[in-house]
Amino acid sequence: MSDYGHPLQFGSFITPAASDPDRVVALTVLAEQAGLDLVTFQDHPYQPGFLDTWTLLSYAAARTQRVHLAANVTNLPLRPPAVLARSVASLDLLSDGRIELGLGAGAFWDAIEAMGGPRLNPGQAVQALEEGIEIIRELWDTGAQRAVRVDGTYHRAVGAKRGPAPAHDVGIWLGAYKPRMLALTGRRADGWLPSLAYLKPGDLAAGHKIIDEAALEAGRQPSDIRRLLNIGPGQRPQELADLALADGISTFILATDDPTELRRFAAEVAPAVRELVATGRTTPTAPTPTPEPATIAATADPASSRASFAVIPTPDSGVRRSSTVVWDEQARPTGPELDPARTYTARELANGQHLIQVHDSLRAELEQIHDLIDQVEAGTMDVGTARSHINTMTMRQNNWTLGTYCESYCRIVTTHHTLEDRSLFPHLRRSDPRLAKVVDRLEAEHHVIHEVLEGVDKALVTLVSAPDGLPALRAAVDLLSDTLLSHLSYEERELVEPLARLGIQ
Repeated sequence: MSDYGHPLQFGSFITPAASDPDRVVALTVLAEQAGLDLVTFQDHPYQPGFLDTWTLLSYAAARTQRVHLAANVTNLPLRPPAVLARSVASLDLLSDGRIELGLGAGAFWDAIEAMGGPRLNPGQAVQALEEGIEIIRELWDTGAQRAVRVDGTYHRAVGAKRGPAPAHDVGIWLGAYKPRMLALTGRRADGWLPSLAYLKPGDLAAGHKIIDEAALEAGRQPSDIRRLLNIGPGQRPQELADLALADGISTFILATDDPTELRRFAAEVAPAVRELVATGRTTPTAPTPTPEPATIAATADPASSRASFAVIPTPDSGVRRSSTVVWDEQARPTGPELDPARTYTARELANGQHLIQVHDSLRAELEQIHDLIDQVEAGTMDVGTARSHINTMTMRQNNWTLGTYCESYCRIVTTHHTLEDRSLFPHLRRSDPRLAKVVDRLEAEHHVIHEVLEGVDKALVTLVSAPDGLPALRAAVDLLSDTLLSHLSYEERELVEPLARLGIQ
């Protein structure tokens, strides 16, 4: 088994406890503000201790703006597929394309039957699920002219009108473990969603094999099916990276109702896994024969030899948001010019490209911080509402909801810089003394950025107690943008070629 190459996603699996509905919603908002991609809830309609999942999904969609939402997984025996199709499409339209559809064939048949649902044996349940998927997809297909006609044994839609279509291509993810369900996943689904706690050693590989073979027989590619996994707390980044690279998993969903665990998963585990997987995907495990020429030359350019290097650094736009200046950019030293006769393998070039990928994730996160501040200023996210979640979130210094995301981002930046200071920079100094002044300057800038991050933290604390503290927070984040974006561009300009030439230790 190997990596299917899907972009990584990280989500949460929250218990829809009816005893404390405010906490459930607060955890959902926390997951979004912490930077997770997905929030899911189990669906057990026969459980009186749980909120109704589809009602909860609708409420959660209204309280969030970015995160995707799904049942994990929908109990189809108690959710008629034609009605479910319209519910999903409607909520997807209302939420601007943020709803996915996890589906299950059913379990706990005594409870299902007590609620008026049918009692099915395993084979019947799989057939009913396949019929349900067909009805759902037909109702979403508004391009067809004829009415829907699925005359199944367990589910029927005979003459139903099509629509509405969802706002985006909703993924249908099956919670599957047995061969018939796995084969159905390969034939008809967009994702496989098991739970790690229910799997034995070898089950992932065996499941992938059945799914992949069924997909090929149906004229599909195995990569058409995303591989998701519910996990528990305590999984180390390297373990999850191994599951991605060796076992094909690309979406990790943490089952926890602990806000501290959620924050740690988003702020520490997810970024570390992304880096490990990005490195693994760009570093072959064994030499791969390639046609000649197998190297790329750094072609000389009269204007700037750096500009012609195969990996292009992100230029500094020169735009500055803040009037505060924390360093003299003109005093930055430069490293050695490119050797036009030097060639680089694809593997060597991947080192510099990975640095840019890491930086791009930091740039994207920074834009989201600005977006959050804009929402508060525009009134779409008010401080009073955010403060109502403080007890659940237990944030450092009693920061409010916006603080959750900023704290996560600051930790990511600090971790990234610490790794460079302790391992990468000493290696570059030893390997090429001509880089010493550049590395010294980069380290000095790391210290300045740390102080700027501390200024963001202080502004967040002030905002909690001072309703008029938003301008100070915006000014602190503007300064962070100026310093960080300038630094990232400088670092890429000076290091992408040395990383290719000297490697990483």
